[in-house]
Amino acid sequence: MIEYIQKYLKYIRTEKNYSPHTISSYEDDLISFNDFLSKHFSRSAYSVTEIDHLTLRLFLGDLLEKGKSKRTVARNLASLRSFFKYLVKHRVVKVNVALNMVTPKLSKMLPVFLDEQSTAEIMHIPVDSTVGGLRDRAILELFYSTGIRLNELISLNIGDIDFWNNTVKVMGKGSKQRIIPIGKMAIGALKRYLAVRGELLSPNTHSGDKNAIFLSTRGKRLYPKGVYLIVKKNIERVSEIEKKSPHILRHTFATHLLNRGADLRAVKELLGHENLSTTQLYTHVTVDKLKRIYKQAHPKA
Repeated sequence: MIEYIQKYLKYIRTEKNYSPHTISSYEDDLISFNDFLSKHFSRSAYSVTEIDHLTLRLFLGDLLEKGKSKRTVARNLASLRSFFKYLVKHRVVKVNVALNMVTPKLSKMLPVFLDEQSTAEIMHIPVDSTVGGLRDRAILELFYSTGIRLNELISLNIGDIDFWNNTVKVMGKGSKQRIIPIGKMAIGALKRYLAVRGELLSPNTHSGDKNAIFLSTRGKRLYPKGVYLIVKKNIERVSEIEKKSPHILRHTFATHLLNRGADLRAVKELLGHENLSTTQLYTHVTVDKLKRIYKQAHPKA
């Protein structure tokens, strides 16, 4: 089983171009499934052809008994569907036993975002004149101006910014490229940072990192945790929302656009969403806001 898991992970990494975060999640889910199977079959040596619909139901039930959320169970099922699809494709098994299993019904989680005042406050926090301070401001401005994902931001190279047309070229999920406009504030922040970015280059800077826009203090391409801490630190200064990840700025970007009348399909393209239904989550936020305003303002609400 472990052998097939490793081959599958290599497949989604090299051929399907899944993001590192997705690959890590799938790996955790499949290793957990393998641990369950060792106990289920009372032996470590078993054939994947022995796994049937009932085995999967017992595994998902075991997750629920351990207190895992429905969302976690649903993600595990999605991982198993993808894994068995791979096994069918490579003729290891004849059928995808996870295909017709019912996904637990999930309540829709509305995106968490910053209001416009809090967003403005973040962007007006005094910036220290160090290269680190200028870099952090450029990161915040770029997140809010473009709505790009964390992995998309850290993958950016200097050549991806077109200062003539004020756009950025982004490599999204599934290696799909898109061009996104950048606002004047973000362009200004990027120019100020790039003017001093050379100070971060060091003997530790590898050839693959020399063109990276955002560098760490050690001269290497900025890593996800580093960006997360930068965003978290700044959000804490203006808001008490529980989640303070870079994705909050992506949610904020989309919500503010729709609140101000942007076309839903245009926002979908900017975000790089595959399906319009994903983008429509942000319209629920807008409707909720309108309902609150109506309730507060209408005399017979």
